[in-house]
Amino acid sequence: MMKSIELFAGAGGLGIGLHEAGFRPINVIEWDSYCCDTIRENKTRGINAVNKWNLTEGDVRSVDFREYEGQIKLISGGPPCQPFSLGGRHRAYDDARDMFPQAIRAVREARPQAFIFENVKGLTRATFRNYFEYIRLQLEHPDIVARKSEDWADHLARLEQHHTSGRRSDLTYHVVTQVLNAADYGVPQKRERVFFVGFRDDLGVSWHFPLSTHSHDALLWDQVKGDYWDRHKVARKDRFISRSTDHIRRMDGPPIEHPWNTVRDALVGLPDPEHQPDVAATLLNHRFQPGARSYPGHTGSPLDEPGKTLKAGVHGVPGGENMLVRPDGSIRYFTVRESARLQTFPDDFLFHGSWTETMRQLGNAVPVKLARVVGEDVARHLKEAA
Repeated sequence: MMKSIELFAGAGGLGIGLHEAGFRPINVIEWDSYCCDTIRENKTRGINAVNKWNLTEGDVRSVDFREYEGQIKLISGGPPCQPFSLGGRHRAYDDARDMFPQAIRAVREARPQAFIFENVKGLTRATFRNYFEYIRLQLEHPDIVARKSEDWADHLARLEQHHTSGRRSDLTYHVVTQVLNAADYGVPQKRERVFFVGFRDDLGVSWHFPLSTHSHDALLWDQVKGDYWDRHKVARKDRFISRSTDHIRRMDGPPIEHPWNTVRDALVGLPDPEHQPDVAATLLNHRFQPGARSYPGHTGSPLDEPGKTLKAGVHGVPGGENMLVRPDGSIRYFTVRESARLQTFPDDFLFHGSWTETMRQLGNAVPVKLARVVGEDVARHLKEAA
């Protein structure tokens, strides 16, 4: 058993995927009460993935991680992050919106063999390049701590100097970063997240991110050749083929990857909540939500493509991002259960709270399957290094 700690757990997407990869958290930390209620409810229901989680509801800043030194293989989580441009002068540990300093502190104090942290793709934008590099260098050299009253730009300069000097402190990690599109790994959603994965220097691990297993071209091949439609028993008159398929028709054989999974693939077996409400109501979190509307830039997810990125929304659920577009052009909101399918949560996992609240939890989550793919590869390398 590979023991771990999960920070900023949310509703558990990253943690469940890592559980499926073989990690067992001895502490799961989350401050949001609704997310904690979701985890607790599923623990009470005996759901395997979270049944033995030791849940701590509270502020990660109050947790002393030194007691875990020598006990854990992995620290993981999705730290809330408010990146800053280099034009501003901000103390490194001042901003409660930015929890990366706490993730780095957890690594420094617990000294795990590896870590997996993820965040929104926006963190990689050119505007935030220096702050992205600041996070990466802190993770590589967690012992080089910001001094009292030192702003992050000055701390970054010290980290750069230490890194280029060739010196190594007592605790050093080899860190790899990459933006991963969940659709490229079999998740029925085009969702991009940046991952930071690090292995402790003394392990001697050589690692790269898992190569993608699914592709858009493979989906187009399946649709052009008809296998996709035959599999779903779609009549010929209702089949839609993307215009951008000329290169597919010229190919000698199918791509080596699996096809991207689509919304239609994800919803197999689920009754339509609008037209079969009584049947749908027998399933967990599968109730029709009225009020969907389409507007420019927010036109929903077509049935025969991977879903658009589910979003949490600052002021409620954004319409277009969390909405299904049927082939006839009609629209409706995804139910919570359908959204959970798009995020590859297990069907027996129950989300606690109102529709808006549960959609917020899902919009902030890491797809379980993507977490498992990354976690399995990290686990394999840790076992080989043992």
